[in-house]
Amino acid sequence: MIDRSIALLLNKKVKQYNTHTFIANDPIVIPHQFNELQNIEIMGFFAATFAWGQRLTIINKCNELIKRMGGNPYDFIMNHNDQDLKRLEGFKHRTFNDTDLLYFVHFFNSWYNKHKSLEGAFSEGMNKKDENIEGGLNHFRALFFSLPDAPPRTYKHVASPLQKSACKRINMFLRWMVRNDKQGVDFGLWKKISPSQLICPLDLHVQRVALKLGLLTREQSDWQAAVELTNALKQLDKNDPVKYDFALFGLGIMDKF
Repeated sequence: MIDRSIALLLNKKVKQYNTHTFIANDPIVIPHQFNELQNIEIMGFFAATFAWGQRLTIINKCNELIKRMGGNPYDFIMNHNDQDLKRLEGFKHRTFNDTDLLYFVHFFNSWYNKHKSLEGAFSEGMNKKDENIEGGLNHFRALFFSLPDAPPRTYKHVASPLQKSACKRINMFLRWMVRNDKQGVDFGLWKKISPSQLICPLDLHVQRVALKLGLLTREQSDWQAAVELTNALKQLDKNDPVKYDFALFGLGIMDKF
């Protein structure tokens, strides 16, 4: 059982950080620039993919990409020509480069030509009785790299539990798309995946705080650790355990806990 004082602390911090004031300095500010479903999904996915390193750098790189795509990523992806693609040449964020970017654009074009939303790319690998999102993540990665020209170097940018990855960035993206608590931070646009099936994004700050609070015993940053943490958080809220990502991240970054 989680100590009552820890539960009170985490619930207090969820209320403190799950607010509009959290948005401006977090990568989630990027999809919040848009109202159209597809643009929210696309730029949410890019923002999550770029989410390692300084948050300001991540935000700036996303804004650079939006500018290169003429301010409307969905329209660019669906209607570009070969000349338009040259505007993406030279884009780079850490180990993500223009080769990776061009494949991401290719996948999104292929998917959105047949589907209205990216949700099915995950939910098709799951059913409502699944304990968590594991099957959806494995399905998505296989689907994402199913196109014949997938560059081998790009595989490292989309994780799945099959690689024993904690899948921090893609779990963060799913939190944005699925959670719907009307606080205005997460979007809650997807309905086929339950918030109870989400896995807490396990970055270094969250892991450090979770270990310190006794919510996590496993020191490796892998899928097993992410599931262990989420299962502990389900003791506090079995229907929405990932809301405590706000508390753990806030304690680690803002409170320097």
